[in-house]
Amino acid sequence: MTSHSDSQRHEFTVNSSELLVDAPILAVRRDSVTMPGGTSADREIVEHFGAVAVVAVDEHERIALVEQYRHSVGRRLWELPAGLLDFAGEDELVTAQRELVEEAGLEAQNWSLLLDLVTSPGFAEESVRVFLATGLREVERPAAEDEEADMRFTWLHIEEARQAVMTGRIVNSIAIAGILAASEVIAGRSEARSVDSPFDLRPTHMAQRRQQQGIAPDMKKIGQQ
Repeated sequence: MTSHSDSQRHEFTVNSSELLVDAPILAVRRDSVTMPGGTSADREIVEHFGAVAVVAVDEHERIALVEQYRHSVGRRLWELPAGLLDFAGEDELVTAQRELVEEAGLEAQNWSLLLDLVTSPGFAEESVRVFLATGLREVERPAAEDEEADMRFTWLHIEEARQAVMTGRIVNSIAIAGILAASEVIAGRSEARSVDSPFDLRPTHMAQRRQQQGIAPDMKKIGQQ
């Protein structure tokens, strides 16, 4: 899927960088980037820790979904169990296993990789690793706080979930990608990958800066170290 040789491609060099906002779960920086022809242009980038999500499928081909209030859109959205990669050095699979317990009260015997996606590449670093989890069993869900205390849980058959995507009942982009990818695997048209596949898209800028500042293991806790 390339149209030019490497020797013909422009290198977008960063000439300078300025941190504009530094908040617990995101930051904003401005990079001055060399454009083709030698000019420079500013690009504002939302820094992010990255995240994981889980398509947990039971023996009846039902998917575990959670409904959570999202203040950015002012409504509750049906989503996959998911969470930030906000603990320094933590493996993506470990994060996914913890989030599945915390949000859905489930553990899984079998794990594989469905896909990696970049949610908003025009301005944000956020990338998400979406896992497929099977061989499920129910476990106790720990007490939740903030929006998660209002979270609802449901099972939805994979075909009904696909229809919910196509009719607009499910609009979260990560859930859409995960549901459609899982349906391909369940139907036998595609295969999931190994969880050991490199996550080259995992963001590093904010995580590295926070760790250099001694903000670890929980990198959200700025001003509390």
